[in-house]
Amino acid sequence: MLLVSELKPSSVGSLVWAFVKGLAFWQRLLIIAFLALLAWRLYPQKPPPPVDNIPLVTVKAVTHTKVPVVVAATGSLVARHDIPIGVDGETGRVLAILAEVGDAVHKGQVLAKLDTSVISPQVANLRAALEQSRAEAALAAADFKRASAIVNTVGALSKEELDKRQSTVRTTEARVKAAEAQLAEAEARLNRTDIKAPEDGLVLARSAEVGQAVTPGGVTLFRLAKNSEIEMRALIAEQDLPKIHENQPVSVFVTGVDAPYTGTVRLVGVLIDPQSRQAEVRVALPKDRNLRPGAYARAEILVGDDERPVLPQTAIMAEGDQSYVYVVDNDSKAQKLAVTLAGVHAGGVTIASGLKGDEKVVAIAGAFLHPGQLVHIQKE
Repeated sequence: MLLVSELKPSSVGSLVWAFVKGLAFWQRLLIIAFLALLAWRLYPQKPPPPVDNIPLVTVKAVTHTKVPVVVAATGSLVARHDIPIGVDGETGRVLAILAEVGDAVHKGQVLAKLDTSVISPQVANLRAALEQSRAEAALAAADFKRASAIVNTVGALSKEELDKRQSTVRTTEARVKAAEAQLAEAEARLNRTDIKAPEDGLVLARSAEVGQAVTPGGVTLFRLAKNSEIEMRALIAEQDLPKIHENQPVSVFVTGVDAPYTGTVRLVGVLIDPQSRQAEVRVALPKDRNLRPGAYARAEILVGDDERPVLPQTAIMAEGDQSYVYVVDNDSKAQKLAVTLAGVHAGGVTIASGLKGDEKVVAIAGAFLHPGQLVHIQKE
């Protein structure tokens, strides 16, 4: 018997050919199909070509534009001259209130009246006493005049009698002056029962109430903004203070008012707070009913022009309090770069620091990148 192990390759081929030759045509086709399927399953297929997943980005060259440089500050609106008004005369009770908060008043206008039931009779009594003193003085003067005429013509009166009459005249005249002084003092006290505005201005506050007992040096009854002048007291950072000068234009934004107010720097503070490292700058503002003391305000002080990098808004991203952009380096990799914003310009966002000027900044879709990621730059 012929063993399979003893068969030679040529013998195996002859046997296979003889076997296949003896099969029908359809059997041959079936065997060929089976062998093709077996070869397809046994031999690995070539992997499909890799898909290019490298993102395509649009970059923007950093451009420099001359932009106005402003110093931003916050603060409050206050009266330029805040005058407290109280009682400087008699103790008494408030009888009437003649002015309210928001009223524009003029100098000398009566704001409130105090009770005069005590001082008025005193004034009337002193007026009567003055009239009596004047009558006595007039009588003494007439008596002295007649005595002088008698001495000069008849000589019936002695010089001593004439001197007494002259002394009486001088005494009565002195009494008149004393009565006038007492009356003037009483009338001044009476006038001070009228609480008057010391200057033209705007009534900011009123604490006086009808029936309230008030005393000199006591509580403030009214507060007045002299000449209705309102200003902003802005807090400026220490490093920005050397840029601020008097008469610089300032745009002041007030909560609830759409358009900014145009003011000027009136006074630059000389004292820096050791805790906040800020100084106070006072900004003069135009008169307007919407400018109310105590309101929050934001100021932008124009300090000059400067060449600064400008980027589109879409290139700026934020992470917490830090702003950053993505730039493409020489190896076509995205790199994260922290920047400091200076403000918003008509052409985009101005950059205060963080850019050299020669970077290729990713303008769009930077939020989908990560540091070190390979990117393709879209050609314009």
